[in-house]
Amino acid sequence: MNAAATAALPSDVRLMNAVSALLVAALVVTAAWAALRWVVRLPAFNFRAIQVEGDVSRNSVASLRANALPRLHGSFLSMNLKDGRAAFEAVPWVRHAQLTRIWPMRLKVDLEEHRAAAYWEARVDGADSASEATAERALVNSFGEVFQANLGDVEDETLPVLAGPAPSAAAMLQMWRALSPAAEKLGEGIDRLDLSGRGSWRATLGSGAVIELGRGSEAEVVERFGRFAQSITQVTATYRSPLLSADLRHADGYAVKLRGVTTQSTGKPVNRKR
Repeated sequence: MNAAATAALPSDVRLMNAVSALLVAALVVTAAWAALRWVVRLPAFNFRAIQVEGDVSRNSVASLRANALPRLHGSFLSMNLKDGRAAFEAVPWVRHAQLTRIWPMRLKVDLEEHRAAAYWEARVDGADSASEATAERALVNSFGEVFQANLGDVEDETLPVLAGPAPSAAAMLQMWRALSPAAEKLGEGIDRLDLSGRGSWRATLGSGAVIELGRGSEAEVVERFGRFAQSITQVTATYRSPLLSADLRHADGYAVKLRGVTTQSTGKPVNRKR
């Protein structure tokens, strides 16, 4: 039928022809989609092997099989790689997973594991630096990210404890790293670092001595602790007594408590709010 004849058809006939064409097209697309879904689910497209590379020191093949494989869904053609990545990242100690399809029918998984840098204790908002944290202990990785894992799997017995408001883990790890060189000059390590809800810092040394560092920017707190570390050895040598505690929240000096001796700074106290 030529164009002239088509134009001569009544409008209702032309409408019926257009609707019929649309229905046929819809049926063809639906059938093609159903066929495609059937094909991608054929056993021939199931994964034949999963190749795991990267950091695998914390997770054995059995652990990955038990924790990740039950969460994987789909075949080589149909698997959602984002969902597959989430399945592996739900495995304890796994920080990041990258999944790649490799022909024929293999799945390559590159894993990056958490590297524990500190223990973490979340503090209630507004709590001072001397109050106990309320949440169960977790871990902080080398990027300052808090993660959950079996604490019994941590081999490093020298990890410090960081305790502060929930979003402050990365800043606290950075502060601990910045303060540690001055502590090492004293022959000490910082076993615990606390941060109050008002921004006051408190360090507990390996010897048990507690240092009130006060508030301020990282540079200010580090500089304050550095001055203290340079002079406190003269004080302890003079009195021949070990340090029990120190309060650096003074404008012109600091107050210390030695075993059997207490000294007071003549300066006005600053940063007294914890």
